[in-house]
Amino acid sequence: MLNCLRSGRFAKTAGTAAAIWLLAAQPLLAQEWHETSSLIESEDTETPFERYSYVNPDAPKGGTLNSVVPGGTFDSFNPFVVRGTAAAGLTSFGGILNETLMQQSLELPGTSHPLLAEAFKHPDDYSSATYRLNAKARWHDGQPVTAEDVVWSFNVLKKNSPLYNRYYANVTEAVALNEREVEFRFDQKGNRELPHIMGDLAVLPRHWWEGTNAQGQKRDITQPTLEAPLGSGPYKIGAFRPGAEINWVRVEDYWGADLPVNIGRNNFDLRKYTYILDDNAAWLAFTKGGLADIRRENSSRRWAQGYNFPAAEAGDVLKTAYPASASITMQGFALNLRRSQFQNRDVRHALTLAYDFETQNRQAFFGLNTRSLSFFQGSELAASGVPEGRELALLQPFRDQLPAELFTEPFKLPVYDTPQSERTYLREAVGLFKKAGWEIRDGRLVNAQSGEQMRIEMLGSGPTDEIIAGPFLQNLRKLGIDATLRIVDASQYVNRMRGFEFDMATEQLPQSQSPGNEQRDYWSSQAADIPGSRNTMGIKDPVVDALVDKVIFAENRDELVAATNALDRVLLWNYFVVPQYHRPEVWVAYWNKFGIPEQQPTYLGVDTDSWWIDPAKEQALAAKYRSIQ
Repeated sequence: MLNCLRSGRFAKTAGTAAAIWLLAAQPLLAQEWHETSSLIESEDTETPFERYSYVNPDAPKGGTLNSVVPGGTFDSFNPFVVRGTAAAGLTSFGGILNETLMQQSLELPGTSHPLLAEAFKHPDDYSSATYRLNAKARWHDGQPVTAEDVVWSFNVLKKNSPLYNRYYANVTEAVALNEREVEFRFDQKGNRELPHIMGDLAVLPRHWWEGTNAQGQKRDITQPTLEAPLGSGPYKIGAFRPGAEINWVRVEDYWGADLPVNIGRNNFDLRKYTYILDDNAAWLAFTKGGLADIRRENSSRRWAQGYNFPAAEAGDVLKTAYPASASITMQGFALNLRRSQFQNRDVRHALTLAYDFETQNRQAFFGLNTRSLSFFQGSELAASGVPEGRELALLQPFRDQLPAELFTEPFKLPVYDTPQSERTYLREAVGLFKKAGWEIRDGRLVNAQSGEQMRIEMLGSGPTDEIIAGPFLQNLRKLGIDATLRIVDASQYVNRMRGFEFDMATEQLPQSQSPGNEQRDYWSSQAADIPGSRNTMGIKDPVVDALVDKVIFAENRDELVAATNALDRVLLWNYFVVPQYHRPEVWVAYWNKFGIPEQQPTYLGVDTDSWWIDPAKEQALAAKYRSIQ
């Protein structure tokens, strides 16, 4: 499931939320209409989904949420094509303007609830899925959302968006059965996830996109645009300055305001995004107030020592760490296998041995980070020990194509826990380089045949990359590698990463607890050649391709876990990424102007859309700080 690529994936009372986990005896009954869709072996509960359990259903509306966007710009309101940079608030799966058929739950993994669609069904062989639209669903111009809108959206998005093309690769067509029902037909059977993830489809207004603009020019969904599009969501585009600022205005007559997924949420009248130079400027904007009200902190040093500016010491800026199981993401140095020097597994293994996490965590990160040992960290999907049972049975046919130690040893990363560790691991790395045809001559690591020195350029976009990459590059230089760091502006960084124009770069590879079709975008040979795919590393491995299919076509949760364990293990033992670290919580700092529910979703970590402006608090801040008016 693609919840890892969007900002959030029913809440009930706590008892009902627990019940959905307990009712795991049977999968959803085929060809019956279902409102809640879950992939974690659960079925609908008899108690209707009323709202997210943590929200304040009486949260007041009003006020402005100020945010900054560091190191970038925007030149388009069309997030569905590769060209152009979409404005803040827009995403490939909707954002706050374009809604999807279902909303991925913010509380439970692998679960979706009604949004534009009120229910769905599928046959017992999973060969199709039918979604029924909510009769109240409306575009902002008052016209109804129809099945024809859904069909048109599916067709144009699959045709023009590489992401949708891969995500819905096995969906052959969408057919409007009547004004409110759409059937999606598949070219395969047995894919349990496919009916479910059709709910992730963003639905666009056909009549608007096929119409003309104020100048009489026909609109083109395949091109960037700075004409504010029509949507159906809780916000619409207000005033904006291209590349500098965009304002989102709450839709007062929003059709879906009373839907369970929206109760107690979308409380700000105005959401204002200001584009600024870089993260340092973003930090200054936050500390001074006025431009940024909430900050998700990623810097361990800043979290530990940086919140000593006057407003924080006065208690006007607060910080909270929210537990978040969905935030445990594989972050690592991605190796671009499109570069010939990285195509040898021994070279990649050697580079992994050169990363000293323990010293960096102690000296730079105040011991606040945890080493990542899996692409599916913190869940039953993560590989552990040695392969056994179902996982072993899946791996056996590929034994000759896999490292022998994969079957006999648990995967381990180097641990720099003694003064001698560096010498030990770098010596081992030298041996692996030599095995791969590289040797040290006059202090330089060179190709034994050509004599050319190994060169690695780390690509970054700001000062944080210097902190993350610096110690690693130093160790690479000790091995005789010409290792450098190139910092480019945010736009150039995005474009170079989209086009795979890098040697090595820090990459985040978030996953959900219900992996499925999106795994093709991460690891498949096909995705390796598609600009903008998540297969940043350029992996082209037949074993990985086969295991991705095993994940997608798993018939039940046990098979899914086994297949994902196998995939995780193969990815780790191939050293496609040098794993860095993670945190099982989200760090949030904010100006004390909000009302906040007592609880936040422990799956997502924090849902700032459930916050609201407290006028008394805001007025008190405005009286103290000139920048807050």
